[in-house]
Amino acid sequence: MTGNGAFVEVDVAAGRVRGAWRGEPGAAGASAAFLGIPFAEAPVGELRFAAPVPKAPWAGVLDALEHGPTPQRGDPGITLIPEPSIPGDATLNLNVFTPSPDAGEESPALPVLVWIHGGGFVSGSAASPWYDGRAFTRDGVVVVTVSYRLGFDGFGWIEDAPSNRGVRDWLLALEWVRENIIAFGGDPDRVTLAGQSAGGGAVQTLLGMNAAQHLFHSVYSISGVTTDVTHERSETFGRELAAVLGVEPTRVGFSTLSEERIHEAEKEATAMTPATLPSLLEHGLPLGPTIDGELILRPTDESLAAGVGADKPLVLGTTDDEFSMVFAQNARKMRMIPKSFLLRKLGMPKQTMKPYLAANAEVASRGTARIGGRFLTDLMFRTALLRTLATRDEGRLVGDGEAPTWVYRFSWPSGVFGFAQHCLDVPFFFDCLDSPVGMDALTGPNPPQALAGEVHGAAVAFIAGGAPGWEQYTEPGRATRIFDTPTSQVADGYRSVRPLL
Repeated sequence: MTGNGAFVEVDVAAGRVRGAWRGEPGAAGASAAFLGIPFAEAPVGELRFAAPVPKAPWAGVLDALEHGPTPQRGDPGITLIPEPSIPGDATLNLNVFTPSPDAGEESPALPVLVWIHGGGFVSGSAASPWYDGRAFTRDGVVVVTVSYRLGFDGFGWIEDAPSNRGVRDWLLALEWVRENIIAFGGDPDRVTLAGQSAGGGAVQTLLGMNAAQHLFHSVYSISGVTTDVTHERSETFGRELAAVLGVEPTRVGFSTLSEERIHEAEKEATAMTPATLPSLLEHGLPLGPTIDGELILRPTDESLAAGVGADKPLVLGTTDDEFSMVFAQNARKMRMIPKSFLLRKLGMPKQTMKPYLAANAEVASRGTARIGGRFLTDLMFRTALLRTLATRDEGRLVGDGEAPTWVYRFSWPSGVFGFAQHCLDVPFFFDCLDSPVGMDALTGPNPPQALAGEVHGAAVAFIAGGAPGWEQYTEPGRATRIFDTPTSQVADGYRSVRPLL
């Protein structure tokens, strides 16, 4: 490492990179950012639908002063998080934020957080200002945010192309971290994977993946639901998309099409509408990590039940009303629809109706849209969380470890939506409520900084190798941290709140 004014240079395996100091080097709170470091060759030309290829060595010093290109093109408007799109080909890059780029050999290596962004595996951006690692570096954590191929380019079935290309991108990025993070002051043996939404599902997929176990120490999953696309569903979708686009379902066929044309077609085919919602609830997303028998051997819950990842500490949780916003914009129109009618359409069993409405009386009193959103949240997120907990308990009996699990609920209601919706907890996790970009649209004015201190502090404590600050989730108590008021904790916080579906 060498420093040069506001810049700092670090040697990695492929060459030398130049980052920028934030604050005076050596001063309290100072850190350095290295943006857009390529970990793989640009996935274009012959590499477009190929497995990622490690970045070849370069000569001289590579500037890492601006975010690199993103696989996301344009603004798909899927998340409530500001996630900019940056044009360019070299989309397989990562960002490193560190308080110690100049740490000597005698300095203790710091814990590392690797963040995988969400966006339904079709959108999202590692360049979000909310994913900036400032608060974590302030608290002694090195942060890496990863860019990976999205949509059909990353996850679509192609007859003669490698499967799970986006997953392979995650693995290569993690291999890069393992090889290079010590140069940034990080400890390759204390890597915590974290992500939200599809990113939360991604880190749970990696938790259950045999081939990934050597690459991380622990997992923090925020609103994560594993996709586990079957090979049959993936192939069917790939063939249907090829037919719509008028090409053969091969690398040559799809390579004749621009990114924009494929993105248009996949967006139409995966749109969440009232007509497609039942199918998506039953079958899940058609694009995402796929059970290919090669990289992903079985559904994630089966892997966890078999003991994979049993030695990795895990934190997971959801917001209280993840997908209530799906119906919120049509709340006035839905007032005349009977609650029972909508719940049946969403798949609620008849025998569950009465106890569910009773347990959710306060939400039900606010209208059909709110109770429909609550049930949709339970169907997509809460049952998945309980299933993961159950299979992980099975796996601890047969696996090589009995690492602890912690569970939380984020319950603080947004000042905009009036409930704790999807994405709301992300700026609390990153302790970036003072961000000038997009915050009011998600949280409303004056979100509670004290709560951000609680959420972020718990994450730092966990990443540093300890407990996040509340009791482990074990039988019979099933302790659950409620992030709304300080230190609130309840027994059986997911099962006791409303009936198990």
